Amino acid sequence: MNREQMIDRYNALSAATAYIVGFILNGMIYYTLSAHIADELLKLDHASSKRGGYAKIRVRLSRDAKWELVHSGTAIKVGAAEMMNYEGHYNKGERFERLITELLTNETWVKDSVPFNVAGDITLNGEQVQIKFDGAELTNEKTLGRIA
Repeated sequence: MNREQMIDRYNALSAATAYIVGFILNGMIYYTLSAHIADELLKLDHASSKRGGYAKIRVRLSRDAKWELVHSGTAIKVGAAEMMNYEGHYNKGERFERLITELLTNETWVKDSVPFNVAGDITLNGEQVQIKFDGAELTNEKTLGRIA
């Protein structure tokens, strides 16, 4: 599958109706909320050969894209990057998901493994919202083939 096919397939299968994308710029955490992830933020990458070498789509924001989101008022400032310093063995994406979940829903975050085609990460105003942090894998070829 090429990049466009993977993105189209992901969008067709996704249970999410909105997306939160987070990033850090100059030591501050920001997020955007939109109905879809902008195409220019989705990059084709490949897993290592040890992990099967599958094609995967990642959310990648360039420094220019981050500045544009901040200056246009599209990005909402959450606070200092230190807010994501939690105890435990969580990666940046999980830490960001926890921060956003607790900030926007006032609910305690619980790590789950619900697939993107079943539900979003949180429910916000009746919408299923998928939360992704800069550098996160959106999906991969293997997953898209398995869900088919």
